[in-house]
Amino acid sequence: MLSDMTDGVHRVEIEPVSPAYRRYAVSFLMLTMLLSFLDRQIINILAEPIKQELGLADWQIGLMTGFAFAIFYTTFGIPIARLAERKSRPLIITCALGAWSFFTILCGFAGNFVHLLLARIGVGAGEAGGIPPAHSLISDYTPREKRASALAFFHLGVPLGTLLGLGMGGVIVDLYGWRHAFLIAGIPGVAIALLALLTLKEPRHAIPPAERPAIEHPSFPDTLRYLASKRSYWFISFGAALKAFVSYAQVPFTAAFFFRVHGEQLEALASRFGLGAHGFLGISLGIISGFGGMVGIWLGGQLGDRFGRTDARAYCAIPAIASLAALPFTIAVYLVPSAPVAMALMIIPIILGSFWFGPVYTVGQSVVPPTMRATSSAILLFILNAIGLGLGPLSVGLLSDLLATSFGLGDAEGVRWALIASSLLALGTFALFWTAKRTVRVDMVP
Repeated sequence: MLSDMTDGVHRVEIEPVSPAYRRYAVSFLMLTMLLSFLDRQIINILAEPIKQELGLADWQIGLMTGFAFAIFYTTFGIPIARLAERKSRPLIITCALGAWSFFTILCGFAGNFVHLLLARIGVGAGEAGGIPPAHSLISDYTPREKRASALAFFHLGVPLGTLLGLGMGGVIVDLYGWRHAFLIAGIPGVAIALLALLTLKEPRHAIPPAERPAIEHPSFPDTLRYLASKRSYWFISFGAALKAFVSYAQVPFTAAFFFRVHGEQLEALASRFGLGAHGFLGISLGIISGFGGMVGIWLGGQLGDRFGRTDARAYCAIPAIASLAALPFTIAVYLVPSAPVAMALMIIPIILGSFWFGPVYTVGQSVVPPTMRATSSAILLFILNAIGLGLGPLSVGLLSDLLATSFGLGDAEGVRWALIASSLLALGTFALFWTAKRTVRVDMVP
């Protein structure tokens, strides 16, 4: 253990664990991330059958998939992160994983919109305890020069969970209905939660007891004051928030877009493979999102480590350029008349749109000392999810309803143009990431 006092903040550097254990721990934490996004994303392929059975409007779908989840996800994230600065992070991850899995199972028993809304709130509250402790653990396990690729690997759980959620959910809804999909998604997490408690190490326990009292944990106001001087942190946080706004806004309505705009083509394509339309679309979107996301996240992490070790500005430039380059392809997805062509085009913006994970989270973890890492992660996630997850799906749902009814475009064209409008926020994402380049080098903790 190394410690010093700089800028008035007591720093505690925990020596990285062995490479073999680091690989296991980061892989296991990636599995918990996979389960998080499996439980979070499966509702998106189930949105249309849920809407039909419960008689919902698009704004209710947006509320259920975004705002209701995000309000408690963001609210609980910071106090749980503060707890993670002092207490056992593996124990917190265990409790969080068990909780969100349990509430996912409850979604399958919902009898009306309110029941489902409350269950999704529970999923969001549980998942609040997943990422900040995991980010903090990975940063303790990993030396800084390898941190972008380690955090990127952890976030491979996002596309993998999305792949399983969309693919598995689509097949199950065709075979058994949407309620069974929630049950099958939630059950594994309850069992894996116990394994997290038994096998994840808390690096702080390796610190000799006599030295532990010397460790000072900054208060939340102290952490905010410290972060206030880190301009790049705030630019990357709001850049990631706009990025998340576009992603989260579009995911719940992408399946709806294909069903409403390309419904006949979907039926014909699905019949060729002996599948129902939901199963075919779920598997297709799952493979596209999963493969594209894995490639993009991996490339972003590798590029971040390669160029960031010599010039920290690369951590901001990489996601900035990728976000801008993805925009024309995103718009093309919603304008081409062919469903297969639209699906093929999706792979490009998904790859480019996933570059940001490793570089952005590396900045978030590297501008603060170890005793602030979980809180730094939670504040970043608070901004990202309050704006992205909280407002994104609800905004697109409201805009879709407005265009469909007040402007007379109908359900199909309403959702199409709502998705195109949300895509334009990529311009703001580029501007924020690019601006962060100016100060990121001086903001990094030595």
